[in-house]
Amino acid sequence: MRKLGLLLLAIILMVFVALSITIVSPILIVAEDTTEDASIDMAAKFSLLGYEWVYPGSSVNAQGQTLHNVHIDNPQDPYGAARDIMTYSYNYTPHIIASVNNDAAEAIFGVSIVDDIRANDGYFGYPGNDNVQGSMSRGDAMDAAMSSNGMNIFQVPLQILMGNIRFIYV
Repeated sequence: MRKLGLLLLAIILMVFVALSITIVSPILIVAEDTTEDASIDMAAKFSLLGYEWVYPGSSVNAQGQTLHNVHIDNPQDPYGAARDIMTYSYNYTPHIIASVNNDAAEAIFGVSIVDDIRANDGYFGYPGNDNVQGSMSRGDAMDAAMSSNGMNIFQVPLQILMGNIRFIYV
């Protein structure tokens, strides 16, 4: 009976450790453009320390495939490919990916959010070189657009229920 108790305790401890690792690892938030080919237009690493913008065009795996094109390059497992790209490019492995589509972004940040990001990116001083890893010009444009529009936090749970924000365990 004592061995059964120790075995049960070991299993519970292993599950707890696995969940702890998953909970404290960064979450990858991806903005997927549903009007095009479901490409990933922008991403962010979110952790207890805050968030950091990730540009999909300069995030690659060992074969040179980009985060932007994971649905085209890996249609059978795009989110597994996204996890591998983050591990290869940034040396961290997300276990949860939050996918946000255009409808969710517009509901949370206003209907002009996509146009505001494009305007900030191309016209208001954030052109930079988005193809250089570490260049966060589009992240700056997104910060500016999100700050000027504000955030309707009450839309987040509604968008989750509507399926416009999805959580994928990878």
